Amino acid sequence: MKPQHFLIAIPMAVTVEGFSSSSNTAFLPSNGLRTASATFSTHATVHMDAESSLDTRAVKSIERKLAEANLSLNRHATLTTPAPTLSVEEMEVTNGMPWSDTIGESDHPDPLLYMPFWEWQLEHMKSSLTNLQTDESSLADFGYMDNNSKKARIVNQCYTSDEYRKIRMTYYDAGDNTQVFNSVWYPDPKYNLPVLGIDLLAFNRKKYLAIVDFQPLYQDEEDHALTYEHRLKPIKDQYESLKGQMSSKFYDETQFFSKQMLFARFEDEEVVADDLFPAFQRYVKLHNKLIKEVEPNTDDMEAVLERQAAYDTYSAERDPATGLFAAMFGKEWADDFVFDFLFSLSERKEGGLQIPPMFGGGGPPGRPPQQGAP
Repeated sequence: MKPQHFLIAIPMAVTVEGFSSSSNTAFLPSNGLRTASATFSTHATVHMDAESSLDTRAVKSIERKLAEANLSLNRHATLTTPAPTLSVEEMEVTNGMPWSDTIGESDHPDPLLYMPFWEWQLEHMKSSLTNLQTDESSLADFGYMDNNSKKARIVNQCYTSDEYRKIRMTYYDAGDNTQVFNSVWYPDPKYNLPVLGIDLLAFNRKKYLAIVDFQPLYQDEEDHALTYEHRLKPIKDQYESLKGQMSSKFYDETQFFSKQMLFARFEDEEVVADDLFPAFQRYVKLHNKLIKEVEPNTDDMEAVLERQAAYDTYSAERDPATGLFAAMFGKEWADDFVFDFLFSLSERKEGGLQIPPMFGGGGPPGRPPQQGAP
């Protein structure tokens, strides 16, 4: 039995007696999200046949998904949830963050090109979000990984707040060869709003790729709680360097991308500080502002989570950075990282990841970028 099938076939003994912090099966992500009932269950008994072929990786993956679903949904119940082990201040300095120097080689005085984005975002989250907490459900496995022989490392942090069910942050450092900052902000399901996606990459400090977008859950903007593209357009219009067109090589622009996406491929590093950084800040602030303008709606939570799961599955299957992760840290780790951390509501398909070519240029650090990248 494969892990994704296990999630469907789990026999559940459900009793509805009120809310309990021990409940961990309110939503199970696989082929859409299943609800135990309109009122979440207090108990979930999982029976597993002794002859099941599930391995340790599959069980850990299931446990992480259940823990994440429980953390998000418990916020809507009138109950006391266990306090996180780490405070926000403790989490933000784990693994030596924010780093001040690179693990690799660099000829630049600022070897960690996108670290100011990481630092600004964390400070903004602390000052702007309500009840910001750490989400440690998957960080034991994915908080940090390195490859000393290839001089590459990756650090991940995850947070949750009343406004967002999940804010994940990733920094990949391989010296001048590759610098990456990636973050995705998933609104709490009581807010039917787009996902905020941020992906910033630099290859050999010569080729740069940037994407910042309000990634829609629905193709029709009107299907969200409010429209937003008309508010993004005045920001985008101020930055000519960020008006590029995405290639269809990896993604279909009509799915989970807005018309006001900031997209740029460039070779002038000054664009990072002059245009990208202020535009990134303005998009983040506007996304936070939209959530504050929307009345929470608990009736549509299941539908919103289903669309977020569809976004995760679509992205997990197409994210070109998975080739880099597999090359640096092994395909098994990359599979788990993509399905259980980056896109944790996604459905893991048989055989794991199908590794696409690198997005924005070539293979992993140490090899020259390929020509014709998007």
